[in-house]
Amino acid sequence: MGLAVGVSSCFPPFVMALKLALQAIIITARSSAAVVAAEYRGRLTMDRADQFIDDWAERLLRSAALTVQVRGTENLPPGESFVVMSNHQSHFDIPVLYRALPIRMRMVAKAELFKVPLWAAAMRRSGFIPIDRGDRLGALKSLRLAQDAIRQGTSIWIAPEGTRSPDGALLPFKKGGFHIARAVGARILPVTIDGTSATLPSGSMKIRVGQRAVVTIGAPIDPKSFPKKDLEPLMEAVRTAIEAPLGRG
Repeated sequence: MGLAVGVSSCFPPFVMALKLALQAIIITARSSAAVVAAEYRGRLTMDRADQFIDDWAERLLRSAALTVQVRGTENLPPGESFVVMSNHQSHFDIPVLYRALPIRMRMVAKAELFKVPLWAAAMRRSGFIPIDRGDRLGALKSLRLAQDAIRQGTSIWIAPEGTRSPDGALLPFKKGGFHIARAVGARILPVTIDGTSATLPSGSMKIRVGQRAVVTIGAPIDPKSFPKKDLEPLMEAVRTAIEAPLGRG
């Protein structure tokens, strides 16, 4: 936080934004290198990965002096793993979620990221799940990995919009994440992120210091309570739960 204030007091806004963006890249690069190094030395475990992720998220939020307010923690029962679904406003959503939710959580990621030697091994060891929508056998393997993760106490984060919203309004939901939730047999935890776009809007590299993000945890939604052959009612229920707190500050 002190670094962010120092930068803002010494440089014009556009220079400060550039420096903060570079700092965020460096923080991410160093954290990634530390994970890969731990894998290379045979020391990477899920617990160690948790530490790397928590440290990365804390450093990013501190660099931007981004404060996070969490609401609805009473909706998060202990000892249960979820398919976490949230809206997606900014690259800062991910570190915000990692700091806001007191659970072990990993993401599904594009299969291309798992094709780099050593980096791929580090991602797998850390519990991240590859997804290749064009490969049926690969998709089935990913589902099995997700099922194993849920059983072992790891929640899976999915952004049902599929990409960041340019204006903060919810984009149409894709069905993939809902198929996964049904397949793994986990409840969906709807989470609303509001305010991260003020720090780093979609499509921009200009980081604004000193903003506030509000994370609202909704009540879990059980896919088993909805028709098996029709995803629309389930998707609408999750969409409503995520959309309702938006803009309430």
